[in-house]
This record gives sequence, C-alpha cells and structure tokens, in this order.
Amino acid sequence: MKAFTEYFWFNTKRHREYINITNDVARVVARSGVQEGFVLVSAMHITAGVFVNDAEDGLLADIDEWLEHLAPYRENYRHHRTGETNGDSHLKNLLVGHQVIVPITKGTLDLGPWQQIFYAEFDGQRRKRVVVKVLGE
Repeated sequence: MKAFTEYFWFNTKRHREYINITNDVARVVARSGVQEGFVLVSAMHITAGVFVNDAEDGLLADIDEWLEHLAPYRENYRHHRTGETNGDSHLKNLLVGHQVIVPITKGTLDLGPWQQIFYAEFDGQRRKRVVVKVLGE
C-alpha cells in the first residue's frame, strides 16, 4: 500500500468562507499515483471543517445561514472567558465535521455527479492548513 501526503494552506479574507478544493484534491491524487484507494481530507484546526456537497451558490448561502442559526456568534459563550471570541466557530466545526474520506477509483476521485469537496473556514483571516492523505495501491 502507498501513502502520499500534502498540505494546503489557507488565509481567508473573510471570517467565514467556503472554498471548493475538489480540483486541488484531485491533483494530489494524480501526483500520488494511487489507482485504487481513499483520500482523507482533514482540517487541522478546530474552527474549520471539510465537507462534501453541491457547488451551488444558493446552497452554500443556505448552509452558511443554517450554521449561523444553529451556532450564532454571541458574546456570552463560556469559551470566551479564556480570552477567545470564537466559541461559535468551534460549534460550527462540530456541525460540519473536520474531515471527509473520498474513494479513488481508476486513479480519480470517485464522487457523485454533484459532489464537491469544500474547506469551511469559521474563524478566518489567519493561516490554517488542511492535510490531504492518499492511501491505496
């Protein structure tokens, strides 16, 4: 079995941002030479996430609104007593999840017809990374 790892770095312009990284992940898979296996895409920060969904602007706006409804920014999170102000970002990470595993078949990502891989930033404007680990034959 082969293992191949690369890292993506992000420093978003906005506090919350959703970035389609499907093509970037596909390039890593191609460089890996793996024909059959899996790729793990994992945010290495507890205020960011990775998810698979449709790359439709209205849906991404709906997702952002839904997350803000379930985990709104507010002043009185207990976490803020530590001096941080990103309690909502930690909760949004729990809702979206921090990683996905995508199958690789015949050397390419084996996604459904509308599926795309997104990096979700919930506490941006600072440098963060994602690990992309390809495993297989």
